[in-house]
Amino acid sequence: MAERGKQPGGDFDGWTPERSAAGDRSPWLIATIISISAFMEVLDTAIANVSLRHIAGATSSSYDEATWVLTSYLIANAIVIPLSSWLSDVVGRKRYYMISVALFTVASLCCGLAPNLPVLILARIVQGIGGGGLQPVTQAMLVDTFPPNKRGQALALYGLTVILAPTIGPVLGGSITDRFSWHWIFLINVPIGAAALLLVQAFVAEPRALQEERKRRLRRGIRLDFTGMALIAVGLGFLELTMDRGQRDDWFSSSLILSSAVIATVALAAFAVWEWFHSEPLLDVKMFKQRNFAVANLVMLIVGVILFGTTQFIPQMLQEVLGYTATSAGLAMTLGGAVTLIAMPVAGLLSNKVQPRVLMGFALVVEALALWNMTHFDINMTLQDAALGRLWQALGIPFLFVPLTNAAYVGLPPSRSSQASAMLNVSRNLGGSIGISLVQTLLETRRQFHQSRFSEILEPLNPSYAAGLDQITQTLKAQGISAVEAGQAALGQIYQAVLEQASMQAFIDCFWVLMIFVACVFPTVFLLKKSPTGDAPREKSSARGRETSRAPHAGVAR
Repeated sequence: MAERGKQPGGDFDGWTPERSAAGDRSPWLIATIISISAFMEVLDTAIANVSLRHIAGATSSSYDEATWVLTSYLIANAIVIPLSSWLSDVVGRKRYYMISVALFTVASLCCGLAPNLPVLILARIVQGIGGGGLQPVTQAMLVDTFPPNKRGQALALYGLTVILAPTIGPVLGGSITDRFSWHWIFLINVPIGAAALLLVQAFVAEPRALQEERKRRLRRGIRLDFTGMALIAVGLGFLELTMDRGQRDDWFSSSLILSSAVIATVALAAFAVWEWFHSEPLLDVKMFKQRNFAVANLVMLIVGVILFGTTQFIPQMLQEVLGYTATSAGLAMTLGGAVTLIAMPVAGLLSNKVQPRVLMGFALVVEALALWNMTHFDINMTLQDAALGRLWQALGIPFLFVPLTNAAYVGLPPSRSSQASAMLNVSRNLGGSIGISLVQTLLETRRQFHQSRFSEILEPLNPSYAAGLDQITQTLKAQGISAVEAGQAALGQIYQAVLEQASMQAFIDCFWVLMIFVACVFPTVFLLKKSPTGDAPREKSSARGRETSRAPHAGVAR
């Protein structure tokens, strides 16, 4: 066994193989197995979006009522993620992971068999509770299983689940719903979950170091920060409610949204203060004193904004403005998925050789240029134009996600890997909620603005308008339509053209805003500290590794 804290090649980062989930098996086998469940969970956040109208019709409910199928899952998911670190420490990491997979799988079966909307929403809440623990624990397992000089490649594998799942979710959900029924978007999880459960039981190990930590924790007595747990659950739950329902309910003109926003703000602020001074915090917010960790969480939030915002945004543009079906619009995203498959391993290899801030700077430049390219879209664009635009955007995401996740753990002790993973997942999911809400609110506002501006010139004294209206009317009359009907039809065609142009201009405005957003974030990457890369560790990191190797209980939570 390699010396604790040190690997062949001289990599030091406080890492110890005694926390590995691989045991005597290949770490890559373990990484593949645990990524299956994480992929399944992320996929479920996006797969139901395109099926809501079918669900509403089948359950005799309105579309707005059916959206609670999404909201309930997201709220339950947001509440459980920050609790996952404490739960895995108390229950045991492997055991908690298997409980989460089992809960998610059984809840998926209940979703697929739900006879009405209330049962479906209840099953989605349980599904969100099970799914909330999968991503943070998966990420923590990878960090503990792979030494720093191999961690980038492992996180690249995990990154495929996070980035690809939202991309293929809409097209997969649309195809399944169109060809079979909406029930199968949930039922397909059952065999995958069952297989994942068997594989985890057979191959994933519970490290002896974690078993000893758990025994020591239980001997001291289970201490749960109930106040912190209540504050974070209320804060994130109501924040997710605000973000997900805000646009539908006209934001702060709704008493529900106003109240939930106030409750979320107060609860999260109180949580931060309470955890800062607590002797055994649920989440150690003092980790944000580490500059890399603080910057990584900020940029991870931006990744969520870009990834989830555009993943929903581009298919929506293709359907609303250009009239493509949900399946065709989803196919426009697949080229970006293929690029991600190729670029992710490359990003993993480069993250061990190139400084994270260099890769992240490159990625943000690519993202900004890709969004700038999308500002040149128009109503005459083709599906190929949209696919190529998504391709360039997808190229940058892996070079942002992998080094960012890797850099977040630099300077943190191994005992904080689970909490760090939970925090990063909270940031990414929160960014996704903000991105979707930001885009939808801006889209609706700018659509109304452009529609108003275009309508100002549609008046009889405008010679261009009068000539165009007359030309369309004469064309329709030549087709045998009466003068009265031709005039009304001509007005309808012009109004429809105005709506299309206003919508396209609104989408372009959103691309501009996202591009400026990315450009403003760019300078933050230079706040990252230099990290040891490849086989050339820095002296300070080496000293930290030696110190960790001398500390017999370095992985024990305080």
